[in-house]
Amino acid sequence: MTDPGILQIGALVAAALLVGVSKTAVSGVGAISVALFAAVLPAKQSTGALLPLLLVGDVLAVSAYRRHADWPALLRLVPSVAVGVLLGAVFVARVDDAVMRRTIGVLLLTIAAHYLWQRRRTRTASGGADATGAPQGRTDTECGTASPGAPTARTQHGRALAFGLVAGFATMVANAGGPAMSLYLLSAGFTMLGFPSTAAWFFLIVNLVKLPFSVGLGLIDTNALVLDALLVLAVPVGAFLGRAAVHRIDQSLFERLVLVFTTLSSVNLLR
Repeated sequence: MTDPGILQIGALVAAALLVGVSKTAVSGVGAISVALFAAVLPAKQSTGALLPLLLVGDVLAVSAYRRHADWPALLRLVPSVAVGVLLGAVFVARVDDAVMRRTIGVLLLTIAAHYLWQRRRTRTASGGADATGAPQGRTDTECGTASPGAPTARTQHGRALAFGLVAGFATMVANAGGPAMSLYLLSAGFTMLGFPSTAAWFFLIVNLVKLPFSVGLGLIDTNALVLDALLVLAVPVGAFLGRAAVHRIDQSLFERLVLVFTTLSSVNLLR
């Protein structure tokens, strides 16, 4: 891993701040963190260097939303997510840095397309409700159970298989499993207030599972850990700023800016 310059360090600090924001306030900005790390560092190393910071954010998220996780829904995901992570690890081991960088770019563009599709679908169905299925200013004050009319057990297992494979692969390759997880929770019939706790526990568990794979593949080394030590305090700062500002910003404008920056960053990774 090459030593980043001052401007690059600034970009990484911004990315670490956005990790905190994404874990506790506005999940969509996480894609920008992935893109910034991949733009500054070699693609494979960027995935490994970002993972410890994500784990710090996961601990903060679980601390805030730990009480209402739907464990049956999480357990349904375990087999397929494990297979997806294994497939992702094999992929990372076999491809070079250029392919890895472009794969991250493609996955991030897929996130942007997924976001637009969700927004269109939700506006059509409910006249403008939040497309993510979770409030941008999250709360843990109500029960996180599935809503009435949730899918049958057979349908739930089928969706868990499909979304788990995609989420496991995407999170191992690019720390980008969020969209698949969000769509799974929505399709499982979750109320918007049940969303944050289950998602927080999911990413904490999955990122812990990814850790030995990332170490074994050489994605996390001493240089990455030194860099993370310089950046780690930005994560709780970002979490605090996100929670403080989330109700005071123009959410529609903010989401558009996230989409634009994610798309531009992703296109840059395709070069």
